[in-house]
Amino acid sequence: MAKKVIMTTGEVRRTLLRLAHEIAERNESTDRLIMVGIHTRGVPLAQRLAAYIQDFKQAEIAVGTLDISRHRDDLRWLDPPPAVKSTDIPTGIDNKTIVLVDDVLYTGRSARAAMDALIELGRPKSIQLAVLIDRGHRELPIRANYVGKNIPSSRHEEIQVHLVETDGADEVAIVSNPDNETPQGETSTIDYSQRSYHGAGQ
Repeated sequence: MAKKVIMTTGEVRRTLLRLAHEIAERNESTDRLIMVGIHTRGVPLAQRLAAYIQDFKQAEIAVGTLDISRHRDDLRWLDPPPAVKSTDIPTGIDNKTIVLVDDVLYTGRSARAAMDALIELGRPKSIQLAVLIDRGHRELPIRANYVGKNIPSSRHEEIQVHLVETDGADEVAIVSNPDNETPQGETSTIDYSQRSYHGAGQ
């Protein structure tokens, strides 16, 4: 498989700083702002964005984690089912502005599952979506409010996001996988028996 690095450590940092500025500018008041990371790599991304916004605004930003495994639309095809991770949001979400954070936006199915999981917890004032990478190929009418980098890709390519907190280093790479039309961690609407789960990049 051919691998090409498309974002270095410095580029990841600069991109997250820009996203944090965009979020801070759109949400002038941070009193009711909550950053919520989707497991797995959305969690450290949410924590970093919140830290940057806190520096800009000189105000504490609440950060939560969200498990979407029970809300996936392919559960009936998964054997074994995905491991359940923690959902931990430190405050109620009613009438709050929630910024969902994920590493890769692909089909839109993870974002839909995340919204379903949030609505079970309360009624937020609004839900925004921030992603490090948007690779296209949407299967649902989902659009991110904040995008770090648009990476046009084919379905036989895999976007690999590595972060210090989960992988020991910051890097984004695109890997060509010509022998597999459904790369690990991605979703196909054609053959559900081949679905697998590697991260939240759906």
